[in-house]
Amino acid sequence: MTLRRSLIAATILAIQFDVAAAVAQTATTSGTSTASHRHTAKAKKGVSAPARPTAKATVAPAAAAPTARVAPVVEPVYHAPPDSGEAVIVTGTHDTHRHARQSSSPISVVTAATLTRSGQMNLSDALTKTYASINVVAMAADSAALTQSIQMRGLGPNEVLVLVDGKRRHSTANIVADSGPQFGSTGADLNTLPSNMIDHIEVLEDGAAAMYGSDAIAGVVNIITKKQDHGYNLSATTGANAYSGQAWQYQVNGDAGFKWGNDGFLHISGQVYHTDFFVAPSADHRVLPLSAAPVGAYTGANYTGPLNVPADSNHIMGRPEETRENFGMDWGKDIIGDRLQFYGNLTYAHRHGEAYENYRIPTRAPSIYPSGFSPRETNEENDYAVTMGLKGDELFGDWDWDASSTYGADGTKIGNKNTANTGMLAATCSTNPSSPYYSSEGCGYSPTSTLAETYRLAQWTNNLDFRRHFNIGNVVPMTLAVGGEHRMETYQIKPGNPNSYELGGTQGYAGLGPQSSGSWSRNIFAAYIDGDFRLTKHWDLDFAGRFEHYTDVGNTQNGKISTRYDFSRRVAIRGTISTGFRAPTLAEQHYSAMNVGPSSASGLLAVASPAAQALGAQPLKPEQSVSASGGIVLEPVNGFHVEADVYQINLRNRIVGGGSVNGLAAVNAIEAMGYTLAGPALDDPAQDSAYYLTNGASTRTQGLDIKADYAFHLHQYGNLDLSMALDLNRTRLHHNGIAPNGSEILNAQNVGYITTAYPRSKIILNAYYKVGKLDVNVRQTRYGQTTDMMQYADWSNSNIMCSDGQSIQYSNTCFKEFKNTPRWLTDIEIGYQFTDHLHFAVGANNVFNVRPRKVSQDVNSYGAQVYDQFSLQVPITGGYYYGRLNATF
Repeated sequence: MTLRRSLIAATILAIQFDVAAAVAQTATTSGTSTASHRHTAKAKKGVSAPARPTAKATVAPAAAAPTARVAPVVEPVYHAPPDSGEAVIVTGTHDTHRHARQSSSPISVVTAATLTRSGQMNLSDALTKTYASINVVAMAADSAALTQSIQMRGLGPNEVLVLVDGKRRHSTANIVADSGPQFGSTGADLNTLPSNMIDHIEVLEDGAAAMYGSDAIAGVVNIITKKQDHGYNLSATTGANAYSGQAWQYQVNGDAGFKWGNDGFLHISGQVYHTDFFVAPSADHRVLPLSAAPVGAYTGANYTGPLNVPADSNHIMGRPEETRENFGMDWGKDIIGDRLQFYGNLTYAHRHGEAYENYRIPTRAPSIYPSGFSPRETNEENDYAVTMGLKGDELFGDWDWDASSTYGADGTKIGNKNTANTGMLAATCSTNPSSPYYSSEGCGYSPTSTLAETYRLAQWTNNLDFRRHFNIGNVVPMTLAVGGEHRMETYQIKPGNPNSYELGGTQGYAGLGPQSSGSWSRNIFAAYIDGDFRLTKHWDLDFAGRFEHYTDVGNTQNGKISTRYDFSRRVAIRGTISTGFRAPTLAEQHYSAMNVGPSSASGLLAVASPAAQALGAQPLKPEQSVSASGGIVLEPVNGFHVEADVYQINLRNRIVGGGSVNGLAAVNAIEAMGYTLAGPALDDPAQDSAYYLTNGASTRTQGLDIKADYAFHLHQYGNLDLSMALDLNRTRLHHNGIAPNGSEILNAQNVGYITTAYPRSKIILNAYYKVGKLDVNVRQTRYGQTTDMMQYADWSNSNIMCSDGQSIQYSNTCFKEFKNTPRWLTDIEIGYQFTDHLHFAVGANNVFNVRPRKVSQDVNSYGAQVYDQFSLQVPITGGYYYGRLNATF
């Protein structure tokens, strides 16, 4: 155990705190629930007033006001949570008293108790389990497997904005460098936050770039942290994939609240998490002839007979091993009575991850690995963020104000272990600097572990926001909000060790050379105005506008109009139309890499590089969107709530993978980057490819969201809470860009990644029943169909030709359609409250071990990729069983 991990674990045990994401939140009278976690309001000018809000929707919520606390008795764990739809929200509005169901845009509140009952040990998986319009890919490729990003409403991770207490969260530095639904993305990594730090999550399902700026196209996920000044909680969870005995996991979480004088609070959270590898069963095509080879076939590799290689040696299809330590802290304190407050939070996360790459057969590096080897990519990551701010009221007349600064950064070291540089072992290796096969570290040997590259992405955001409530002509109540923002973003790439990139690089993951390294930065300046008018008692109208200037991609202006009309307390309609944008990230503009497979190579070319420009690349422009939604909110009988919203998102200049070429053209482009291909990467150039990012597509996403819930109060027979959530989603390609050579930028496979890899529908049916000390949660989830166009692989018939006269094997123009048919998953959790302080639960996710459909052998690369790894449908891990112990004091 590292010193860092030991210190964090010791801190957790010393303070006795908890993750029990439900512990404080679910006690309806404890003052720590979703609806009531905010501290008792202050009296202002002799009038009882609600808890003072922030100056803007993007500032820390009213919960941060550490005043007039009454320390309630903490009730036992897992009491039925309050109605989350009645929680006061701070996302998507500047109003100070808006409840979730009163919003002009669809906003849902996900309680910590709900996330805990998902049975998942990381936040992104928990949201996927409990939220219909959020999903993750089955398995990311290469270094992207070491982080995880959510997708929402059919769009990519870069189109989802993540906030923490209303402040923009920085994204990961680890770019998805392989083709797929998340290609080019560096989404925010939710798993770097301690799960027990979360009070609840507010999800805005609407375009909100006019309020929050870039990225808020599919929606906004606002994570609201705990701010209690009392309570000590502890939680421990462990489990495994029961049907295969793999992927054992454990997690220890804790949080504690403390008073800071008489008018402040400090809340500390910590988490230690570990999961073992999960590997899907497979049989590698390539090892079959090796084991059946005649005696003496491999005498050159010191063999006198056939190779005894197990058919399941290839572990590429699976989930990585990961160990993570997360820490979080929130604070708030009055400075000048109740008129000026100091608030903030900080988070820190360390992650070590390892992911398998394709198995290399014994003949690849026999002098080092006579039985073959499975390279592993490693990740050493440090992620941190801190927010500090001052806010108050009456210091500037009747204006509320908020001034804050947030700095966040993610640093990632990608390495290789159990690997080899086969170019250094080859006879062509040379120590002569003038040779095209030059090795600066010698020939005839190879390191087995090395540093491949280092990334660092940082974001410094400064906000100044003002808000005032007043009446127009003493008739129309209005909330006016104005403010500005400055953001500086930096991105840095450092090269790996020379042995990781010279002569084709190390197997599994080739490192980045000096030609791919560099440092880049930009500044963003923004100003916004928002007016919320209560035109009549039943009619609300909201206008928002925002201007932003990027020093690298220019200016953008965006607007939003939202309205809602309540016919009665049982029927309301709402609608929104808005424009939005997403500026290309620094990683999208400047990242380049080479990836080496067992017998192939692929190169991602930086858009501004001569190699990409030779293939027709142009400077990236911002994506632009027009979003519209309309819905109805119903309560036909008391307690029975129904919300239905239709939406459409038109997205132009979408940044996608383009310029993809195969064969010698790809080899030439990779070598133009300054990399030398050697050995197996040149055995069959038809397998080699090169590509770059471009504004190559326009899409239209249409969908329907329906949510419903009802609580049955059965008196001595307990309470039964029922809920249903449905997301219908369809994305269509409306424009496919044309490359300089006259061909379409997106081939059929890339079109599928952005249109049909996302489930056509997703339904979550949930029942939570509590009677006495017993509680039971049953969740039924239906994932709709996904469709991908898959490349014909090594066991396809190479004699079959495409329309262009080339073989279908590894073709870049002919693909096989594969459909993941709909699947139902059943999850069950049973808990028991042993004492007022102890709760124990056992659960099973995917009770019946439902897996995705297996692909046919002609598209099953090496026989080891048995599932469609890019589908955002059913997880590949199968049934998972767990136990959890919660304690609260």
